[in-house]
Amino acid sequence: MRFVDEYRDADRARALGERIAAACRPGRRYTFMEVCGGHTHTIYKHGLEDHLPPEVNLVHGPGCPVCVIPMGRVDDAIHIARQPDVIMTSFGDMMRVPGGSGSFLDAKAEGADIRMVYSPLDALKIARANPDRRVVFMAIGFETTAPSTAVTVLRAAAEGLSNFSVFCNHVLIIPAIKAILDSPDLRLDGFIGPGHVSAVIGCQPYEFIAHDYGKPMVVAGFEPLDILTSVHMLLGQLAEGRCQVENQYARVVPWHGNRVALSAIGQVMRLRPHFEWRGLGFIAHSALAMAEDYAAFDAERVFDLPGVRVADPRSCQCGEVLKGVLKPWECKVFGTACTPETPIGTCMVSSEGACAAYYNFGRFSRERMRAAADEPLAGEASRA
Repeated sequence: MRFVDEYRDADRARALGERIAAACRPGRRYTFMEVCGGHTHTIYKHGLEDHLPPEVNLVHGPGCPVCVIPMGRVDDAIHIARQPDVIMTSFGDMMRVPGGSGSFLDAKAEGADIRMVYSPLDALKIARANPDRRVVFMAIGFETTAPSTAVTVLRAAAEGLSNFSVFCNHVLIIPAIKAILDSPDLRLDGFIGPGHVSAVIGCQPYEFIAHDYGKPMVVAGFEPLDILTSVHMLLGQLAEGRCQVENQYARVVPWHGNRVALSAIGQVMRLRPHFEWRGLGFIAHSALAMAEDYAAFDAERVFDLPGVRVADPRSCQCGEVLKGVLKPWECKVFGTACTPETPIGTCMVSSEGACAAYYNFGRFSRERMRAAADEPLAGEASRA
């Protein structure tokens, strides 16, 4: 299959691994953050760390949209779902995300009408079919999914569907990266940029990372060779003393983004003054809300919400994982109290979550490393 098979060639992966090792300067270690949870999934699923020398360390960033939703927003959504005559609709990833008072699945088991959809347009279809019910779409995601929400609202407005609204939780990648760069907890040598988000916003918004912070970034695709090539490109920039934003994913990502998608977002949504991110706290201008012209479709105005902040469980270290401070297996409840079947934190729920990706795939690479080094692995003996 074109654009898939040629990016999964094992011989080319081994050759790239050798080139990456040769590009490393003796005695130096490199730490790169893959911002997107899709990259984390690919790294673990395809065992890419096996192709990297020990001098190169990949850490995980806050690019999983489900993972960064704070527990209080989940509780607000459940509060809406429990109102009379409400149908709450959501992507499947959100169904098991724990809030302070349970998850969507828990609320559904207690009688709330919560339905999984594949698109906000599916929610609009439900609203058409149930004119006597209030249908709410739980909108999540970065700039990747915001255009589909915006287009759905525009269609609802054109059709005059007064029983449809959106609980908007769309977040923005640039403020999150800036928060990471301003954090004293982590020292990075460069970024593997998110491909899906960049297909919408382009590469130009990342230029401040190189100009203001002196860190290179390579926007990468999601196949194994995409990521290995991006690591090699980052090492090349460092070796040559360059600091730029480069686009490895040019087959999909335009430099200036998708102007039609950006226009739809700009028409329907506005910047929030601030928004709470799990693990990162409140970040200014980091999320979207419904614009004034579309207030009738804003669930936060249609319903009275508790709006109570809920602290994460003390045992959960999702925040540190999202900031790249901890690897998933370093969390004290990883794989024991917290599993995909019984998640404590959001990173174990979503397929893009670092903890779920490592639990499902990455631990096998770690077991190979343990066998090679004959070294005990903390936290995994209990799963054996």
